[in-house]
Amino acid sequence: MRTNWARSHAYRAARLARPLALLEVQELVAANERVRALGSGHSFTDLADTDGVLVVLDALPGHVSVDTARATATVSSGLLLGDVAEALHSRGWALPTLPSLPHITVAGAIATGSHGSGDRTGSLASLVCGLEVIGPDGELCSIRAEEPDFDGWVVSLGLLGIVTSVTLKVVPTYNVRQFVYTSLPWQVFLNDFDEVMASGYSVSVFTTWTGDAVNQVWIKTTATSESASLRSAVAAHVPMHMIPGQSSDAVTAQLGIEGPWHDRLPHFRRAFTPSSGEELQTEYLVPRRLAADALAHVRRLAPRFAPLLQIGEIRTVAGDRLWLSGAYNEDVVALHFTWKRAWQQVHDALPLLEEALLPLGARPHWGKCFVATRDKLEAQYPRLADFAALRRRSDPDGKFANAFTHRVLGY
Repeated sequence: MRTNWARSHAYRAARLARPLALLEVQELVAANERVRALGSGHSFTDLADTDGVLVVLDALPGHVSVDTARATATVSSGLLLGDVAEALHSRGWALPTLPSLPHITVAGAIATGSHGSGDRTGSLASLVCGLEVIGPDGELCSIRAEEPDFDGWVVSLGLLGIVTSVTLKVVPTYNVRQFVYTSLPWQVFLNDFDEVMASGYSVSVFTTWTGDAVNQVWIKTTATSESASLRSAVAAHVPMHMIPGQSSDAVTAQLGIEGPWHDRLPHFRRAFTPSSGEELQTEYLVPRRLAADALAHVRRLAPRFAPLLQIGEIRTVAGDRLWLSGAYNEDVVALHFTWKRAWQQVHDALPLLEEALLPLGARPHWGKCFVATRDKLEAQYPRLADFAALRRRSDPDGKFANAFTHRVLGY
């Protein structure tokens, strides 16, 4: 049985199925007691696993169709984001945002609330305006934005069915330039936080959380966004990877070289292993109004987890209305941690961060490593009970549940 991308989890499913047709997926779902969909395997835990049949959709016929009148695109859920982005760009269209990796599937990114960065930019899930889903009886149903529970269906952790296609809002294609700055003093960053995070269309701050300065600031600008300019920092004159010692060949073009949105918004290039490839990841999304407190807590704790850390990242995400989104109902600051691949040591350190951040309303990224369970998460997700009711109606026998959802959510 295969492992996930980081080799931090070996899938325990009794069977791995790669159907060639939609009808075959429907038959698999109807005939089996436990089923889950597996995307590109970029979740770091057992989130996508099952003790039944694990269904991979990458062999299904892929499609990307654009409705120019409505400015939407309907895409196969098993396609990689990089493939969707290239298809859209070739037709003159684009997504307003992309996560750091173009290597992940559309459905996987949406189901976990994955995101890029930008003060006015929401997660990929916030662009969803329609879904096609195979329910536990094998029937295919359409879920549209005007339906009352739609906001519960989008970021669903795979608990409501097998998503086969997604309709997304799109915009006319655009170009992006990327600049990197180094050695921005921490005190300047904290004092000018809003200004720094608004210095481009998409901004990421990379840090080890120690020392007097953040390591790097990546600023991605469009023709209509602010020009990249960062006082008290040093402009990089050669391409840089955010993780010390890693090759800059793996990252998207920097130095202000203009290129298509899908070749600049992600941090990593399609043809290369993203990040370090030998890692675990954690992320907490904190209400933006409490960002200063959250940053202070993490810096205070940094000496205790520094030996496990490869790099940290700070991003911003606009709020949305999706029940299980990390940005539900308010703008957030995402605090990301790329760890060494040391499962036990990392999970021993996570309670330190959660004891500091959860009281501030932090929500963990569903696809990454965390230890909080429902008793600690209910306050963060006001619609969690509504989602549980939606799950009971949609999948009363728990066909799409698994060990992760039982451990974290109690079902």
